[in-house]
Amino acid sequence: MKVAILLTDVDDSAFTRSFPDDAEKFRRLLQPLRPQWSFVTYSVKDGIFPARIADYDAYLITGSPASVHDDRPWIARLFDLIRAAHERRIPLAGACFGHQAIAKALGGEVAKNEAGWGLGVTTTKFTRHLGWMDERHESLRLYCAHNEQVVRLPDGAVVLGHDPIAAVSAYSIGDHVLCTQHHPEMTPDYVDGLLDYIEADIDPAVMAKARDSVKGGAQGGEFARWIVDFYDAAHKARGAQSHHRSHRERPVWQDGERKAA
Repeated sequence: MKVAILLTDVDDSAFTRSFPDDAEKFRRLLQPLRPQWSFVTYSVKDGIFPARIADYDAYLITGSPASVHDDRPWIARLFDLIRAAHERRIPLAGACFGHQAIAKALGGEVAKNEAGWGLGVTTTKFTRHLGWMDERHESLRLYCAHNEQVVRLPDGAVVLGHDPIAAVSAYSIGDHVLCTQHHPEMTPDYVDGLLDYIEADIDPAVMAKARDSVKGGAQGGEFARWIVDFYDAAHKARGAQSHHRSHRERPVWQDGERKAA
């Protein structure tokens, strides 16, 4: 399978450059689970997009300090890609900004968190499990860093899980979209550095709670298994639908001429 990872992180600080970018974080998370797959990065935040959406079997949209409400040309173009992938039922996953971008592009609503920052580690409680979820975790601890969230889902979307800050911390659409508000790709050393980096801009009580929350670690690896299992199931379902359509529309050759079946 060929997966395009769409890099949306606009932070070009020395801190960010001292770690692998978010696309590489995801590649390192997912590649060991599917060594035979190829992962290709497109820096969409710099206006670099795949030439043709059909060139990839699946897409993943990373997190970003940008807002889905920002008036940036690349965000509008990303929304177009999301709509095209959705229309074609190409498997699409999103994390944090990606989670919000998919919801907004398809008619949902994103707004500021009424409770303020979600920062550190939060526990998503899963109230719905899909057929491909062989491991039906009741909850997962995941890293988080966001002050906006999905407040209204697009038509056809269903909530998979919630947490104390985000009522929609995970959702799906059909068999081809999977999103989390959180960050399975983040690592403990990155999160420790991130908290140091943003500490001056965060309320001390929020920061103290965040630092305490990360002590127990996170379970990004468990959500990563869901991502690759989702891609497998979605790709298989899409292939079956394509085969069914081609079977119904297959031309019949007769007398040397191509005629409709």
